[in-house]
Amino acid sequence: MLPADSQAISQQIDRIMKSHSLRGAESLSRLLQYCAKQSMEHPDDLLKEYQIAREVYGRGPDFDPQSDSCVRVQAGRLRLKLADYYATEGANDPIVVKLPKGGYHLLFETKSGTADSHSGTAERADRAPTVPGLWRFALIASLACLFVSLVVVANLLWARKRADPSVASAHEIPSASGPLAEFWRPFTTGEEPWVIYSNAAFVGRPETGMRYYNASQDGGSKVYDHYTGVGEVLAIHDLDEAFSELGRHIRVKRGSLFSLDDTRNANLIFVGSPSENLSLRDIPTSQEFVFQRAAAGPRKGDLEIVSKHPKPGEAASFMASPSGSPMTEDYAVVVFVPGAADRVVMILAGTTTFGTQGAVEFVSTPESVAKLMQQIPDSSTQMKPFEALLHVKIAREVPVDTELVAVRSR
Repeated sequence: MLPADSQAISQQIDRIMKSHSLRGAESLSRLLQYCAKQSMEHPDDLLKEYQIAREVYGRGPDFDPQSDSCVRVQAGRLRLKLADYYATEGANDPIVVKLPKGGYHLLFETKSGTADSHSGTAERADRAPTVPGLWRFALIASLACLFVSLVVVANLLWARKRADPSVASAHEIPSASGPLAEFWRPFTTGEEPWVIYSNAAFVGRPETGMRYYNASQDGGSKVYDHYTGVGEVLAIHDLDEAFSELGRHIRVKRGSLFSLDDTRNANLIFVGSPSENLSLRDIPTSQEFVFQRAAAGPRKGDLEIVSKHPKPGEAASFMASPSGSPMTEDYAVVVFVPGAADRVVMILAGTTTFGTQGAVEFVSTPESVAKLMQQIPDSSTQMKPFEALLHVKIAREVPVDTELVAVRSR
């Protein structure tokens, strides 16, 4: 039998797995259960990405974390699900389960805020030492004085920093180096770029079922335009982490709130398919790899990417896996073009939400970006306009590998 605290943790894990937040998310439930078991039974052992890929997701012995990001992606999704759970139905649970960034060992905290990151078990409330009232008052007073002192010192240091001309301006080129820094440099100089994510128009009811808005038959229906795909959500998370590594930040706005003033006032990064990110109709977009609906054939009406000038040996059009069959592949574009008023625009879009996620993961990885830049003439010193076509392999609704298919200079 498990110790009492371990039993409580196991019950908490079961409660989370049965919640609305993880309902239907079988792969995330397996990851949560496995990480909890390893964290409790082997608290001092490093839980590795390779181990999780083999034992949870069935990857083979040739699994390479550098080319297959399935574990990192699933861990990121699990963090979001845990945050959602504790913000809603788990708000009053006695034990909080956390998956810190940078690792796969779970932390278990009681609502008193105590945690044990080594043993992975919740601290018991009766272990907290008691403090006499007078000493408690003295302790609080001392901490308050310390806090005030720290605030004063921080203000003095900040004032000195602002007055020192040797301190770099927030609008100067970041000191980060490497392929990722060079690729994103047009967006890390000046003010923070806007990331515009797709949010298609839906009709129906969220609790009973929704479908895409059809202007010919839904003219009087209430339109919901505040939903987006899971790939877009995780894509923005990846972009935020990439920009954080470069010492910068991004601003986020959904496509339905996009205005033409944005094209003149900031650099823009569009995330999501043009079929859902309708704001892409108002800006310079792709010319070589174009999104359109198939006009004929067995998949008439499906979204495809058409290559306007295919080279010898290249296909002329590219489609994701057919609907109704397991999703195993998608295609996406990465487009970098000049915008209005000396601004620049990046478009990261797949024909499905998974292709979009794969495209953003591709441009957030130094190794992938380095391969791309090698095929863009004169990009070693300054990024030049280009269009790239990507093939995204998908397993269990997660992009697991993205490869470069073709690149065109603009």
